Amino acid sequence: MKTFNVYYDEDARLEIIQATKVAIIGYGSQARAHALNLKESGVEEIRIGLKKGSNSIQKAQNDGFSVVTNKEAAQWAGLTMVLVPDELQADIYEKNLKDNLQKGSSLVFAHGLNIHFKLIEPRKDLDVFMIAPKGPGHTVRGEYVKGGGVPCLVAIEKNPSGIALDIALSYASAIGGGKSGIIGTTFKEECETDLFGEQAVLCGGVTALIKAGYETLVEAGYAPQMAYFECLHEMKLIVDLLYEGGIANMRYSISNTAEYGDVTRGPRVISSDVKKEMKKILIEIQDGTFVKEFMEEHKNGNKNFNKLRQKGEVHQIEEVGTQLRELMPWIAKNKLVDKKKN
Repeated sequence: MKTFNVYYDEDARLEIIQATKVAIIGYGSQARAHALNLKESGVEEIRIGLKKGSNSIQKAQNDGFSVVTNKEAAQWAGLTMVLVPDELQADIYEKNLKDNLQKGSSLVFAHGLNIHFKLIEPRKDLDVFMIAPKGPGHTVRGEYVKGGGVPCLVAIEKNPSGIALDIALSYASAIGGGKSGIIGTTFKEECETDLFGEQAVLCGGVTALIKAGYETLVEAGYAPQMAYFECLHEMKLIVDLLYEGGIANMRYSISNTAEYGDVTRGPRVISSDVKKEMKKILIEIQDGTFVKEFMEEHKNGNKNFNKLRQKGEVHQIEEVGTQLRELMPWIAKNKLVDKKKN
């Protein structure tokens, strides 16, 4: 089994990033978490790069950061972290960063897609590495505030300075990763496993399974509210057990009836045919088919993407869920996502 190095705060020299001018391109949930965590870890010189007229300018300024254009950020910084959506990164690099990044500075990403699939081919004088927290921005920020941190992946793609790993570990430690572990990997491994996990299991697989289960019950004449509870709402109970201690931990905690149904019926739902389709999805990721399709969709104005989004938003499960969550105010009280803030 392949293994990688794991680093912690004691392996990092925080003073490296504290002495570096850091530019963060973008100010979404992940970017905001990085900026605030870096600031509170003693990084005094941070600027946020945003295009003119961006809706995020006021939010960044309200958090106490200087906002400049992407070009100005690149000209000023010793380290530039790119935290805009994947589909925008190559264009921003070509137009704003490529000819303006300081010679010998660091170009950093939180996901390997643009580098691994060569949508961006960085200048040879730049250190290029990845710091990828294994959690969304609100979790990266929330765990840091609690005194902890989210595990991070670190990968070094180019190291002309000879100290790219030292810089990367310093940055990862400053955003909280060193509290729980900074795991060494490669751009290829992070990118391909991340895309596969999202598509086949965590997002695509789970949401398709939930909707299929919901529709099966409703079409059989059961109340939509009951179908929602059994196929979506209680998913959190199971995921929490999985998150806490793995599959065996979950099975230990549920009833014998549920466990027997799990081990005898689960493989009928996720059959060998499903695994064959998963392998096809993985090949499409590895050979670049998915990335090409995704980038073409972006270039064409996301017409199909937006149709699929709208179709999902008007599914009956969303309407029923909205009604039922109003009966459970504790869910809103403890929301992880507030679209007005993150």
